[in-house]
Amino acid sequence: MTEDVKFNRKFECEYGVMVEVTPMIRRIVANNPGPYTFMGTGTYVVGRGQVAVIDPGPDYPEHVDALLAALEGEEITHQLITHTHMDHSPAAALVKARTGAKTYGFGPHGAGKYAKDAVVEAGGDKDFVPDFVLKGGDVVEGEGWTFDCVHTPGHTSNHLCYHLREENALFPGDHVMGWSTTVVSPPDGDMADYMASLRMLAERSDEVYYPTHGGRIKNPQRYVRGIMVHRKQRETQILDCLDQGVTNIPAMVERMYQDLDPRLTGAARHSVFSHIIDLAERGIIKSEGEISLQAEYRKVE
Repeated sequence: MTEDVKFNRKFECEYGVMVEVTPMIRRIVANNPGPYTFMGTGTYVVGRGQVAVIDPGPDYPEHVDALLAALEGEEITHQLITHTHMDHSPAAALVKARTGAKTYGFGPHGAGKYAKDAVVEAGGDKDFVPDFVLKGGDVVEGEGWTFDCVHTPGHTSNHLCYHLREENALFPGDHVMGWSTTVVSPPDGDMADYMASLRMLAERSDEVYYPTHGGRIKNPQRYVRGIMVHRKQRETQILDCLDQGVTNIPAMVERMYQDLDPRLTGAARHSVFSHIIDLAERGIIKSEGEISLQAEYRKVE
């Protein structure tokens, strides 16, 4: 792999205003900008008349008001949830209460980890339970549009992407974003799963991505390969840190991340921790005691 990732942070939006992305796709952005959400959560609307809404967004009544006002005279027949972080799924309950629109998703927060008896982080939308449970390979159809469901665990265990057949476009949620790398935070986030999902996406033939945060991604296969290279570079940095006597995660983050926004320190530590877990499970490194954010690590001889 020789590609490297190039982020695109050029994205302008007017909060609460529905814009046409293509004749078939519209987007309205919630006013929840921040270090994890970029300019805010982009709620996509697919179709005309009878429409699907992808990631209705955070529990912001003003965002739901703007969404429904923009869709006056149309019917929301499906709410498609990519995953259950608080900036993606909570508004589904508000939309359903006002319109009756059913929800679709992989399952409750952490659903992909339940079989492994993992306790997932507290930051998810624990109230969301889809009306209709989806899995990879399922097909969701509406008036003039067809979605193939693509299960991409890694960012969360219940993460689904939605492929719009009519435009050969993928809605990758947070699994791939054009403005930044994706946070992979254990225990629900899993680096081995994330990399496997990236490899799968790189083999697909999607023409364009529409992430929930930021703008479209053209040439997505090349971009995904660049993300994979970036992650491998992070792995190499961790091993280099160990060679140089930097043996704990806080010190690694200080060494590896230059000019890091202090608000993202926790996210960086968790992403490094996810790499650490993957390296340990592959037998490349080991911890002094239990694997944790506070442990000391060394290479396996």
